[in-house]
Parts: sequence; structure tokens; C-alpha cells
Amino acid sequence: MEDIMTITPLGSGQEVGRSCHLLTFRSTTILLDCGIHPGYDGMAGLPFFDRVDPEQVDVLLITHFHLDHAASLPYFTERTGFKGRIFMTHPTKAVIRLLLGDYLKLMMMKKGSGGADKDDNQDVLYTEADLQSCVDKIELIDYHQTIDLNLPSGLKFHALNAGHVLGAAMFFIEVGGRSVLYTGDYSMEEDRHLMAAELPKYHASPDLLIVESTYGVQVHASRAEREARFTGTIERIVTGGGRCLIPVFALGRAQELLLILDEYWQEHPHLQSIPIYYASKMASRALRVYQTYANMMNARIRAQMDLGNPFHFSHIRNLKSIDVNNFDDRGPSVVFASPGMLQSGVSRQLFDRWAGDPKNGVMLAGYAVEHTLAKEIMSQPKEVVTLEGRRQPLNCLVDYVSFSAHVDFVQNRDFITSVNPRNIILVHGAKEEMGRLKGALMLHYNKLPENKRPTIAMPPNEVDVKLIFTRRRSAKVMGKLAEAPPREGDPVRGILVTQQNSSKIVAPEDLSTYTPLRVGSVSSRLHVPFVGKIETLRLFLNEMFRGVDESTADFTG
Repeated sequence: MEDIMTITPLGSGQEVGRSCHLLTFRSTTILLDCGIHPGYDGMAGLPFFDRVDPEQVDVLLITHFHLDHAASLPYFTERTGFKGRIFMTHPTKAVIRLLLGDYLKLMMMKKGSGGADKDDNQDVLYTEADLQSCVDKIELIDYHQTIDLNLPSGLKFHALNAGHVLGAAMFFIEVGGRSVLYTGDYSMEEDRHLMAAELPKYHASPDLLIVESTYGVQVHASRAEREARFTGTIERIVTGGGRCLIPVFALGRAQELLLILDEYWQEHPHLQSIPIYYASKMASRALRVYQTYANMMNARIRAQMDLGNPFHFSHIRNLKSIDVNNFDDRGPSVVFASPGMLQSGVSRQLFDRWAGDPKNGVMLAGYAVEHTLAKEIMSQPKEVVTLEGRRQPLNCLVDYVSFSAHVDFVQNRDFITSVNPRNIILVHGAKEEMGRLKGALMLHYNKLPENKRPTIAMPPNEVDVKLIFTRRRSAKVMGKLAEAPPREGDPVRGILVTQQNSSKIVAPEDLSTYTPLRVGSVSSRLHVPFVGKIETLRLFLNEMFRGVDESTADFTG
């Protein structure tokens, strides 16, 4: 008998953004992540939810708090009829409440300012009540904790540390006797506050690996080189009298960059008169979350927590609110502002204000998604369009240094090789980068015998990948029957018990020891008139029941 596992990207299929993957197998439906595309507004940025029946989804697993992996969650849970369960780690839930609350305000701001049709609610995906109701439904999972949903398919899963951001998780899923590892976004490099992702220790060779391909075949420069370029470029801008804008998302890479720059200012006294601002309404709340979960960070941060608060910065000022029109930006300064893609908000307002001055600079420190201003300015166009719709020259410096905490090609290839999957599906990458990665992996695996090479797929959104598995037929002999293990070909007499996806054979007297079942007996008396010889009756009963006890009884009266 054959089973078919179907995997369908509802987002991030040959693109970066709106990560969401539908997995169905043996009557079980799983949704992996539930993000939005930062390059589109409203409904246009949602995953392709019309490909899924929300009422059939058993469980929704969120890998981390970034908007492109989690921001459509309240829409899906509150507006579609979804009745399943939702799991994520403790830090992810804590941060999601902050980030999605801020994202909701941004949607309302766009609608109110005319950025969307004021009579069109499609651009406001959910309400504050929807968000709170969604958050109330979220269940928590710790790293290495196994959750068993007690479904007929035997669905269970556990979370592994993925690096990337605080609380990010990979999910190792077991369903229908098969295994799937979904990486989400992951990093194999320890940084100033996070540990690197971990390898699955006890589950080698999953049947399927769903893995990110953000950087394709690119290889990162060393961390020391990237930090030197990041701090050096900022120093050149501000010592030249300019203002440096660093667009970031309020939580995630921002905390890593703040640690780097605060340390650099501490080591260079001549810079300490130049202010660094962290412009975010969530700044203080975000840092409190990071302090709360410092025990989930690396040894460096845990050691610093014994001495003080590593997120209490000496040279960085938090700005809970900033009126760009009245912001005193005379003289050099560094401003961290969200959002990271420059689509709207404070980062976009400051960019529009500063882009025309050649003394100023923009330092992009994360992956820039297609169809966003951040991606557009990386090609250094002569002009850009402001939020108000006017064209202005782009005279400021634009530089890019990757601190996005995604694996490069070498790290990704080595991880995939160590995991040793039987099938690979590439997600979360531009089509060209993904294609180059697929080609490089195929070349890598061509060294192996053909029967040991994994299949590699890179489906676009809404295109199914179907994996066919032969249903395994095996049973474990237990108890008294296992005292003398049978040789191959020997018959085994016992009771076959199948529960979820495992089978066992036990002797009747061992049934209560190894299963929740009990042996019972039924006695009954049946009076059947029979006209014929008793020898004939005895013959038929023996043939039917293979043994008949005879007794005489008086049934009269």
C-alpha cells in the first residue's frame, strides 16, 4: 500500500516573504508558518489561503516572530474558520504580541493617511480584538519538548533551536510513520547574543527536509570583516558630518546591531559625542523581553547577566516616539528606525528627509525583499519616489552588509549533508538564487550512488510536491514471545495490536502488560433443536471450531 505526502507552498515558494507551507499526510493537515509579504499591502500580501480548507488544519507551527513568518496569523485564526491548535516558543509568543500590535497600528495609519482606500477594509487584515483572541489560543513549546496530539496518524513534533532570532525554532515532525524537518529561517553562526542552530541528534535521515535557500550559493564574508565594514562605514559618515540611517525591524537583528555599535562607541571615545538613537515605540518593551529570556541566549550574554544587564546600553538612547518633522537632526547622528524594508513608518520618513544630502548614508544590514524600497536603493538609482509621491535625487551613500542571520551556501550545504534527508524541498528564496542552490546541491550529490541521492524540488507558490511512500509493514514481538526470538520464516502465534503507526505481537497473557487492552471471555448457552445423529453433529462442530467439549445436561424444566 502507498501513502502520498503533499507539500504546497502557500507563500515563499520561489520568493522571500509570506512563509506558509501546507503539509498533508495520512488524514493529517499541518500548516508551517503564517506570514505576510512585506512588499505588498493588505490582502495582496497574504499567503494563498484559498488553497487550504482552514477547518481541516490540525496544527499550525510558527518558527519565529518575524512578520514574513507570523503576521497573517490573526487573520487566519480569526477570519477563516480555523479550529486547530497553534504552537510556538515562549519568546516568540512574547514578541509576536508586540510586533503584531505595532503592525496593526501601521495598517491603520496607512488607511487613515490615504495610503489605502479609506473605505476599503481589505488593507486592515484584523482588529485588536482579533489579535488578542489569536494570542490567547497560542500554546507554548520548549526546545526539545515533544508534543503528541494523539491523532490517528500519530502526529508528534518537537522544537530545536534555530539561531536566527530569539526563540526561533526548527520543527521535527513525525506523522504517519514518516519524518519531516522544517528549518524555517536558521543560522549556523553564533553571534553576540544568540547560539547557532543545532543539528537533530537522534533523528538522522528524515524522509523530508524543508529548508530555506535565502542566499542561494552566496558565501558570507567572515563575521569580523562584516563588523569592521559596518562600523567603519558608519564612522566615515558621522565623522564627515552626516547622518546615518539604519533601517531595522524593531526586534531581531536590531538587538545584535545595537550590541555591536554600543561596544564600538565604547572603544572609540572620539565618537561618544555623536548620538545613537533607537527610534521605536516598542524599544523599552522589546529590551525587557530580551532581558526576560536571556537564559535562552549564548554563554556570553548569560555571563554578562550575572554582572549586569547587557541590554542596558551606554551610548544608545531609546526614542519611544519621534516626530520626524520636528526632530532636531542638526549635526551627525546614527538612527536605528523601523521598518527594515523602508516601506513606511519612521525609517521611510527619515530616508525621504535625508536621501538628498551626499553627507548622509543608509546602512542596510538585513536581507532586502523584492518589491521594497530597501531592495530598490541597493542598485543605486539616481532618483527615488517619496511617500508623498514626489521624485527626489538619491545622493546619500547606500551600503549593504549582511547581518540577517541566514545560512550561506557552505553552511546550508553542510547542514543538509549532516541531516542526510531522503527528499529536499527548497523554500524562502528568490527563484534565481534557489535555482543556483538546487544546481549546486545536485552537483554535490552526484558523487553518491544514484540510489543514495535525495530528490530536490523548488516549487513555486500553489504548486504541489507529492512524495510517495510505501506503507511500512512491521511488528515488534514483545513479552513471552520475545524470550526465544523467532528465526526468519518461523510462524509467530499471538495477538497483533496496531495503535497509530506501530504494531506489536504479544501472547494473550501479556496483552494487559504491553497494551491498554485486557483479555476477556464470554460464556453463553444456546439451545438448538437438532434432528439427526449425534455423530454427524460432532463432525460438523469439530470442523468448524477445531475442538469441541462434550457434556450432558438436563435442560428440562
